[in-house]
Amino acid sequence: MADEPLVLGIETSCDETGVGIVRGTTLLADTVASSVDEHARFGGVVPEIASRAHLEAMVPTIERALKEAGVSARDLDGIAVTSGPGLAGALLVGVSAAKAYAYALGKPLYGVNHLASHICVDQLEHGPLPEPTMALLVSGGHSSLLLAPDITSDVRPMGATIDDAAGEAFDKIARVLHLGFPGGPVIDRLAKEGDPAAIAFPRGLTGPRDAPYDFSFSGLKTSVARWIEAKRNAGEDVPVRDVAASFQEAVVDVLTRKAVRACKDQGVDHLMIGGGVAANSRLRALAAERCERAGIRLRVPRPGLCTDNGAMVAALGAEMVARNRPASDWDLSADSSLPVTEPHVPGRGPANEPESGAGRESERGHGHAHAHDHVHELAKDNLY
Repeated sequence: MADEPLVLGIETSCDETGVGIVRGTTLLADTVASSVDEHARFGGVVPEIASRAHLEAMVPTIERALKEAGVSARDLDGIAVTSGPGLAGALLVGVSAAKAYAYALGKPLYGVNHLASHICVDQLEHGPLPEPTMALLVSGGHSSLLLAPDITSDVRPMGATIDDAAGEAFDKIARVLHLGFPGGPVIDRLAKEGDPAAIAFPRGLTGPRDAPYDFSFSGLKTSVARWIEAKRNAGEDVPVRDVAASFQEAVVDVLTRKAVRACKDQGVDHLMIGGGVAANSRLRALAAERCERAGIRLRVPRPGLCTDNGAMVAALGAEMVARNRPASDWDLSADSSLPVTEPHVPGRGPANEPESGAGRESERGHGHAHAHDHVHELAKDNLY
């Protein structure tokens, strides 16, 4: 274990400041500072508020992670950070912090993809990912089916949402039902007391001529909203629990049906589910039921690792180090629309070649070195 890469990961793509530390595939620390309460009164994430919250939380959250892991920043073999996709301002805070720490400490920097990180985090709970891995990622911003022959260099989109993401639909229906923000947890809780067959809500893009792996939840959202509106206009009480259960069932039915079909079509005998909506209890239960019937092994991280967190970024960063992937250049920037086909943002070459003399620091136990510019010892001493 001592020979495995020790990597710190920073995640700031949305409203949570996540910092994780892993050694190989072992999780040592996972600290999160969330600003969700600051966004609740607006019914959604406000980018400027999220960015400011990241600025305030960054250093304390990193300090907590290092203390929890029982390591010094100098012990790290690399620093990974989400460089996209996500909110541009929020991403810039994380990327800037990661560059500052990496530069001052003389450590390699890895800008990684948010979606690929959601896949890689499963290694921390269930061991190395099978190759290829079929992944269903569902969150407030994404609903995607991905095939990953190599999580560090080869991720292929199979299907994605053409409008609202699943998590976005949960938030919007919760708003219509006056349940507050975020909507996923409260709908999941109320749905357990409702009848999922009470209302026949539509299943988008499930016809014989529809794209087999794409998703659409906009029509479902509109159908639910109009059903609720009709009840209210007629002066009738809205059966909130039945609405929640029927809506939730429509979402998870489509998600699991298409994911299992993709596994069968591609000859993959396992399915990994990640992203914030993967914490939904009904999605987990229906996926387990359908995967078992189809002879597919299901891998779902515990709920705490499904939502945005630094551990997933650190996990992908450690895999980059272990597989000798090139570090990112110092001009790494945030890319709010970074495609999933780019699991990480590698350097252009020369800037990542080992230097001789004082500008070179070898990685302990990994048989290779990474370049970094000379930094005054005083600056290093100020970082732990």
